[in-house]
Amino acid sequence: MQQDAVAERRHNLAPIPFEADAPFLTIIGELPRELNGTLYRNGPNPQFDAPGAHWFVGDGMLHAFHLDHGRASYRNRWVRTPKWLAEHDAGRALFGGFGRKLPDAPANLTDGGVANTNIIFHAGKLLALEEAHLPTEIEPGTLATRGYHNYQGRVAGSFTAHPKVDPVTGELVFFGYNAAGPLTPALSYGSIDASGKATRFERFEAPYASMVHDFIVTANHVLFPILPVTGSMERAMSGRPPYAWEPDKGAYVGVVKRKGSAKDIVWFRAEACYVFHVMNAWEDGDRIIADVMQFEEAPLFTHPDGTPTDPKKSFARHCRWTFDLSGNTDRFQQTYLDDLTGEFPRIDDRRAGLMNRHGWYACANPRLPMFGALSGIVHVDGNGKRLGHYLLPAGDTISEPVFVERSTDAAEGDGWLLAVVWRARENRSDLAAFNATDVEAGPVALVQLGHRVPDGFHGNWVGAQ
Repeated sequence: MQQDAVAERRHNLAPIPFEADAPFLTIIGELPRELNGTLYRNGPNPQFDAPGAHWFVGDGMLHAFHLDHGRASYRNRWVRTPKWLAEHDAGRALFGGFGRKLPDAPANLTDGGVANTNIIFHAGKLLALEEAHLPTEIEPGTLATRGYHNYQGRVAGSFTAHPKVDPVTGELVFFGYNAAGPLTPALSYGSIDASGKATRFERFEAPYASMVHDFIVTANHVLFPILPVTGSMERAMSGRPPYAWEPDKGAYVGVVKRKGSAKDIVWFRAEACYVFHVMNAWEDGDRIIADVMQFEEAPLFTHPDGTPTDPKKSFARHCRWTFDLSGNTDRFQQTYLDDLTGEFPRIDDRRAGLMNRHGWYACANPRLPMFGALSGIVHVDGNGKRLGHYLLPAGDTISEPVFVERSTDAAEGDGWLLAVVWRARENRSDLAAFNATDVEAGPVALVQLGHRVPDGFHGNWVGAQ
């Protein structure tokens, strides 16, 4: 009961007001010697409070845990976007939610980018991502901000926080929503080859304007989920929610061949749902199988009139989508694989777009609100069956688990999971390292910070080599 009371009194969403370097961190247990590199994490950490600002739109802060032959250090830095710099100079907030300027902001200020959602390494560049702007290049060691990266001028507009890297070709596949301007139904789609050169960039119209957080890539296909968290300029201009839950719009998923054209896209339909994150997808003959974390109703957004969605339906569960490409139906199947609430699914990225035998996600305490209670890790096989399940002490929360392979030629799943844990009673964070195929045994090592890392979104491991 006492621990539950601690959990109710505290949460880990509030920002931290500082940047820090910690060159020598205390380690409980023993870090595997093969873990040599850096775990980069990204998440919202507003520099200033802004009226009406959604959690999703806080300034990006990067957290880097550097592991080196059993030792660990840490550094955090804000991403110095044009928005962050302008507000830093002004000493106050200039933007509210979703790029909306505050009434007293300078008229010539237009860029409300926050670069707060993910951080990836591709073609020799470290890139901080959020879905409304181009990637922001980051200097790997110092975390200094280098500015927007537009691939020699060949990519423009919005760029997803969830691009996919093909493990066979090294190609980066990406998309962007609001491609024709804010709250429009246009999407962009493109690819960057393994050397960092843009090889395609095109646009197409979706059935309606939607917040499209993630998408699906297999060896030969790309799938674009258009789900009913809808965007509306008319709502935004009248002071109502720019994004809202409109289930009557239904769910659409567009399927197109990776080597085809967007004009050949085929739309599949299903009952209304929402998905922030995809675990993986692959092809099986004339079918595409996609494993996602599906909500019956979207959390964190209201109906257009401001009334909340049903909290009993706003929990994500591991779900399998099946698409029949033979032309027999334009409906796709949705089959829940587990009743456990969870989010932030990950795989061994060497199996991205291919059938996988291992997956992991952060699981939640069903007694607490979805995004305040991710409190454990689940290990599943390729059909969603639980292979392991670890829960933190009551009140503590966990971030997305990131898989790190033991070596480049190790078997799928042979490696570790790295996840940042918030200790509610101590109000600080640890970096926890788990044996990826034995999560039930608990962390093999804990890297202890003297402060907390606020709940954030995504991260990735970059090996020392």
